[in-house]
Amino acid sequence: MGWLFLKVLLVGVTFLGSLYPLVDFSFSGDTRGQKPNFVIILADDMGWGDLGANWAETKDTTNLDKMAAEGMRFVDFHAAASTCSPSRASLLTGRLGLRNGVTHNFAVTSVGGLPLNETTLAEVLQQAGYVTGMIGKWHLGHHGSYHPNFRGFDYYFGIPYSHDMGCTDTPGYNHPPCPACPRGGRPSRHLERDCYTDVALPLYENLYIVEQPVNLSSLAQKYAEKATQFIQHASASGRPFLLYVGLAHMHVPLSRTQLSADPRGRRPYGAGLREMDSLVGQIKDKVDRTAKENTFLWFTGDNGPWAQKCELAGSVGPFTGSWQTHQGGSPAKQTTWEGGHRVPALAYWPGRVPVNVTSTALLSVLDIFPTVVALAGASLPQDRHFDGLDASKVLFGRSQMGHGVLFHPNSGAAGEYGALQTVRLGHYKAFYISGEEMLRRREVSERVPMNLAVDRAEALRPERSPPRTCRFSLMDKMLLE
Repeated sequence: MGWLFLKVLLVGVTFLGSLYPLVDFSFSGDTRGQKPNFVIILADDMGWGDLGANWAETKDTTNLDKMAAEGMRFVDFHAAASTCSPSRASLLTGRLGLRNGVTHNFAVTSVGGLPLNETTLAEVLQQAGYVTGMIGKWHLGHHGSYHPNFRGFDYYFGIPYSHDMGCTDTPGYNHPPCPACPRGGRPSRHLERDCYTDVALPLYENLYIVEQPVNLSSLAQKYAEKATQFIQHASASGRPFLLYVGLAHMHVPLSRTQLSADPRGRRPYGAGLREMDSLVGQIKDKVDRTAKENTFLWFTGDNGPWAQKCELAGSVGPFTGSWQTHQGGSPAKQTTWEGGHRVPALAYWPGRVPVNVTSTALLSVLDIFPTVVALAGASLPQDRHFDGLDASKVLFGRSQMGHGVLFHPNSGAAGEYGALQTVRLGHYKAFYISGEEMLRRREVSERVPMNLAVDRAEALRPERSPPRTCRFSLMDKMLLE
């Protein structure tokens, strides 16, 4: 453990005080000005229909819609899992949870994290001469060598897990989550009284806690400031950079400013969307001013919205699914229905990514790792299997071919964590655990028998005998135009 102590000491000394000026942006190799920069922005619990470019009913994402018009929008893009930690682990490794070891969320009390034998995207790019920064929610282990500074990130500013996870050592701040949706004509909840707005959450700058409890009302602006500072310093240095931004939006709790932002009584969720959209716009504007021609910006989400959060949750767009809601399933987070893992996704790179293009290629968060590595001219680790693919041809408009087959793992709705619950093949999707079975076994961590799964597009199913092992049905019908 001597090396770990030395690295902790070195990082602590290096980043103490005014941190950005002390980050080592210098590099003695020959990669200056030649390799592209990467900005990856990951929204939290954002629904497919929360993006106005996807869903005309949404009017709160002006900057993101502008990015869609200036770049490429993906309408068949999927999270690698339907909950936080597994999805983030897959983004940084290009591997499903069954391979990388992260199949469910880490808790405040977790002492482990993303297994140390996994190589992260940041580590690969560090070896290729990149300066790397991570801002926002980590949720892949925060103790010792699981901390972002030891997983390939030169700079870290953010929270160690979801911002509804209060610390157990501060009684009184660890409030329970918002109660379930009101049913049966009962009155709506009082947002200020019934939903937590403060948690004893630490805010880190590298290895140091700089604020606790974090002020959620000012967190978005702090993220924007740190992100733009990182881009500015990295661009000025001439070194290529990777910036990974894990947003707090649109996860609950909504901050007090969001809850009271609209005096006309519209949903507070819309205020949160506008705040997130502004944050993303600030980051994009900084890229445009400093490194526009050589920076690839990728925006997407970690999973769909909670069904239980009612007016505090996002829109799944057309993926409501009549069968799953009527028979006990849910089109939301944790499930493998479309609303649980189909997420908004945009790619922006002036001069490289075509303008105002909608791609129907079947892609995944899993693809970010191999695509970025390929574009950086780096090499994938040779001792492991990757579930993602290099999507460069799709990004540059040379192909519409994505995954031929894409698996979706159980993320807590039913069955064994990480087990492959659903498989997508072309325009068909096979479920091995049905919504009704999920309702009966939601609290039981065991595999259930294969069952019939039919969504609202059942009427469009081809007239032929299905396989005996399961039944294929057309996935939720969506508008591609």
